[in-house]
This record gives sequence, C-alpha cells and structure tokens, in this order.
Amino acid sequence: MSENQNLLAEQRRSLILDEVRRRGGVRVNELTRKLGVSDMTVRRDLDALARQGVLEKVHGGAVPVVEASTHEPGFEAKSGLELTAKEDIARAAAKLVAPGAAIALSGGTTTFALAHQLLDVPDLTVVTNSVRVADVFHAAQRTSGPRQGAATVVLTGGVRTPSDSLVGPVADQAIAALHFDLLFLGVHGISVEAGLSTPNLAEAETNRRLVQSARRVVVVADHTKWGKVGLSSFASLERIDTLVTDAGLPDEARGVVTEHLRRLVVAGEPGDDADI
Repeated sequence: MSENQNLLAEQRRSLILDEVRRRGGVRVNELTRKLGVSDMTVRRDLDALARQGVLEKVHGGAVPVVEASTHEPGFEAKSGLELTAKEDIARAAAKLVAPGAAIALSGGTTTFALAHQLLDVPDLTVVTNSVRVADVFHAAQRTSGPRQGAATVVLTGGVRTPSDSLVGPVADQAIAALHFDLLFLGVHGISVEAGLSTPNLAEAETNRRLVQSARRVVVVADHTKWGKVGLSSFASLERIDTLVTDAGLPDEARGVVTEHLRRLVVAGEPGDDADI
C-alpha cells in the first residue's frame, strides 16, 4: 500500500482489509504510516469495517474474522464492501450482453450492480431470484414510464434469504422450466477444491438449477471471494465459462483460473470488452 492522503474512505478500507487478510493482522501505527492519514482516521476505518463484520478490532490494530462455513452476511453488510471493484466488474460484464438476449441474474451485490448497467440494453428478458435485482428494473420503469425495448423481468418465487435471494422448491421448479443464453452468477466463495460455494443449503440447490438451465455461465466475483469456501458447493470450476473479476486477483490465482475456465476477464485491463 502506498501513502496517499487523498484516498477515498472506501479505497482506504479496501486496502486495509486486503492488508489484514494478507498478513493476518495489522497495527494502527503501521496503517497510519502506509496510508499517510491520521491515527483517528484509521481507527474510524477499523470501526466501520468491524461493524460490517469483516475484521475484528484488537488492542492496537485488527485481525481477520474467521467465518464459519455457515455464516451468511446480509445484503446491507455485503453492499458496503469492494464497491469500486463491483462497479468495475459490472461494467465489464455488461459488455457481454447482446440486445434481445435471455439472461439470468442470481442474487448478490455484484449482480445488483450489474443490473444497473443493463438498463439501457434493449429487449432483454431477465430471470432473477433476487428481489433487489428485480427492483432495479421495476424502479427504472416507474421512473421513466413504459418505453420500447424495456426489459421483461421474471422474478421467481421462493423463500427469502439474508441476501434477499429467493430460494427453495418454488424457485427451483420455476427455474428448471426455463432456459437462458447467459447466467450471471454471484458467489460467496470460489476455490479449486470446492468450486463455487455458499453457506446456505437451499441457495446452493437453487444456484445449481440456475447453472443447469444456462447455456453459458458467467461468474461475477471480486478478488476477495477467491479461496473462500461456504458450507455447500453447487458447481465445479469446469462448469464456468467466464469469470469476471477485478485487478486485485493475485497472479497465482489468475494462473489457476485460466487452467480450469475457458476465459478470465479482469475488469479495467485490456481485453475486458471482448465478446463472450
């Protein structure tokens, strides 16, 4: 991390969280020196990250939170993390969508960001089990009124999870009868051993149905999801066609990904706008 007094709070907190996870802990005085900000600013940042549940404050610094494989943060808690990365990923992923396509968007804060990027793509059919994603399209229609080429949105039924996804038998049955050109899938964790995983057993089954109904699967996940494993796996890496991630993904992980996936798209780097 380089010293920069002009970093936005979001950027500082992302850097702090990366440092905590990479080193297994940091001290306040180290962060003030590296970030070039005051002790009070660093402590405020640590307080904010601790409230989000992504690190634990200790005397003089912070350490990572060791999450249980069944721990599922709520939508609001996740929405404040890696905001810049999620926006970059959303813009890159939106370039993969052609007008008139039938697409599916799973639940998650990154797919929520992607939904905003798709509002001007004409004649889409969007299937989603995310209440938040559906609201993006419905709110746009309420604001601008009926317009030619507006997306047709199908919201599955089901039981609502902490991340505002609809899961369970009703969602599974609805999804099983459909077929998508592209599935954009947000994930809790991605690893070589576990593939794609989630802490929620019912969500794992619904995601499994989404993958089965898609001609092509695009995972949208920031670099912090790499190496994380939830309770239940629902797809292997070989089932994924494309991973869209951010520049924070380490070189070692990039090498592993390219061995298992057909394509890696790193948002903001050359080649992130090629056709799928």
